[in-house]
Amino acid sequence: IVPLAVSVGLCWVLMRGIDFGQMMEIVRTQCDFRYIALMMAMSVLPMVFRAMRWGIQLRAIGVKAPLHILCYSIFGTYAVNIVFPRLGEVWRTGYIAYRQHAPFPQIFGSMVADRLADLVVVGLLTLFTLIVAHGPVTEFVSAYPKAYTTLLDIITSPFTWIAAAALATACWMVLTRSHNRYVLKIKQFMTGLWDGFASIARMRGKMQWLGLTICIWGCYFLQMVIALNAFPMIADMLRDNGLILALVCFVLISISMGIPSNGGIGPYQTALLFGLTLFMPSDVEPAAFKTTGAALGNVIMASQTMFMIVIGIITFILIAVDKHRRHPATKQA
Repeated sequence: IVPLAVSVGLCWVLMRGIDFGQMMEIVRTQCDFRYIALMMAMSVLPMVFRAMRWGIQLRAIGVKAPLHILCYSIFGTYAVNIVFPRLGEVWRTGYIAYRQHAPFPQIFGSMVADRLADLVVVGLLTLFTLIVAHGPVTEFVSAYPKAYTTLLDIITSPFTWIAAAALATACWMVLTRSHNRYVLKIKQFMTGLWDGFASIARMRGKMQWLGLTICIWGCYFLQMVIALNAFPMIADMLRDNGLILALVCFVLISISMGIPSNGGIGPYQTALLFGLTLFMPSDVEPAAFKTTGAALGNVIMASQTMFMIVIGIITFILIAVDKHRRHPATKQA
């Protein structure tokens, strides 16, 4: 319910003050769907690269899943997340554990390591963007000083760090000193989780893993650049500002994906429009610009959502076929 409320709420905020009929007219008359189609076609590549990268981590804990099975797990993850946000990661862990007869905690740990690697990439990209796009960020801070100072006060407040340290200490004491059977089960699960997480340090093929990580995020960024060319106004902004425009929008969207929502619906369009607004030309009417930016975000999100639904249906059909092949129904006498 909460992710659905977030998606609906952010969509409402985004569309407030926008003439829906005018937005649809802009989509109909200005959108070059060839760029959208190319962006959608490219979306398969990072998912395959992600499956290959996770396979390297799984082999480090002794789980050797075929590549097509790993692809099923990644495709299914995105499809499940549309309906049940964040549960897609749990689903892919359970699917691989069931399919390969492997321990769930270790595979879950490798999945956590996989996602933490993405978090590190987003952090590095954010720092890089703050350096190369210092101008637009400074303008934002000048326009919204209260938001900046509030966030800074929370981060630098000693109460924040004291509360975090107290919580960590309490958890450590419970896990190390308690002999409650439920606590022991949690400790057992955490041990398996750590084994899966630590596999990233002892796995073979570290350079291949790093190369696949670059390929994943390189594809994501290239998709962003392609999509920005779909509308003439945004394409002109891209030509005037260069790849910095795409980088800022890309990083903001990547950060927004941490917000629980159904498939990123709501946070994606909001983050994209905000990033575009930082580069809005002075000679463009704000209302028209917001309508065009919302049109771009909604077209991208609608296309990706429909694409992932189709991919999800195909994936679950293939999973059912694979299961039938491995466990054929026995004929009764």
